[in-house]
Amino acid sequence: MAASEPLISIITPTFNREHTITLAVESVLAQSYKHWELLIIDDGSQDGTRERLSRYLEDDRIHYYFQDNQGQSIARNLALQSARGAFICFLDSDDLWVPEKLERQVTLMKDHPEVDVLHSDEIMIDEQGRELSRKNMRRYSGRIARQMLVDNSVSINTVMARRECFDAMGGFSGRYGVADDYDIWLRFSARYTFLYVPEYWGYYRVMPDQISSDKERRFAANENIVRDFIEEYGSVLKPSEIRWGLARFYCRKARYFAVTGRAATAWGAIVRAIRFSPLDSVVWRSVYRVIFPRR
Repeated sequence: MAASEPLISIITPTFNREHTITLAVESVLAQSYKHWELLIIDDGSQDGTRERLSRYLEDDRIHYYFQDNQGQSIARNLALQSARGAFICFLDSDDLWVPEKLERQVTLMKDHPEVDVLHSDEIMIDEQGRELSRKNMRRYSGRIARQMLVDNSVSINTVMARRECFDAMGGFSGRYGVADDYDIWLRFSARYTFLYVPEYWGYYRVMPDQISSDKERRFAANENIVRDFIEEYGSVLKPSEIRWGLARFYCRKARYFAVTGRAATAWGAIVRAIRFSPLDSVVWRSVYRVIFPRR
């Protein structure tokens, strides 16, 4: 690896993931691009995480930090304070990367100096690492604030971002309890250019005890994130774009609660969608799905 190759800082928060953390580390060690540092922040694990990691700490690129349990956002921010790389990547301790991820991203960053954040698709796997699906949500390139109002279309485990983005806009707020990755990418979308690459750069492990599995809690957090973003950064969008995004956000919320049998919540959301965009065909298709939900 040439000395001029940029250093990549990889941030891995972990909490009681002794059975998957070493697999995550091995997927970093397997990268074809070798000029990286891995910052593992143990957020108060009470299992064998520290012991499982001990043999990897002989590699001077791997750094282990322990803190009392304070949550993923505090852990990631601690790592950001210590990170020395020109580029920042995130790998959760139950997820994996494909071997060429970092090399591919560094090449793209060199080829596209106008791009600040790269992201891609990911492969869903189960607890045993068996593939479940390659179906991904729609993702976007460019200045994507309008689309990000609808939903978080940026997978944190596939991201590479320029260090200066965090220097200018800060790290994870930690204000919402969940979905803090949505908060940071939504904030970044107000100022920076994203590039979506339709490739699979990571594996996302679906586990029952993940915070992200609590859909109702995530919807509540997402609503607060969107509200705060509009209050602080709404001037980067036209009023019509904000209405477009909010209408689709509430359509998505309405469809979810209709399917889960929460009719009152679903109707409350769809009424808000109609108020934001009463002539939008997407809204009226969602009305139909609230009346006739797919079980």
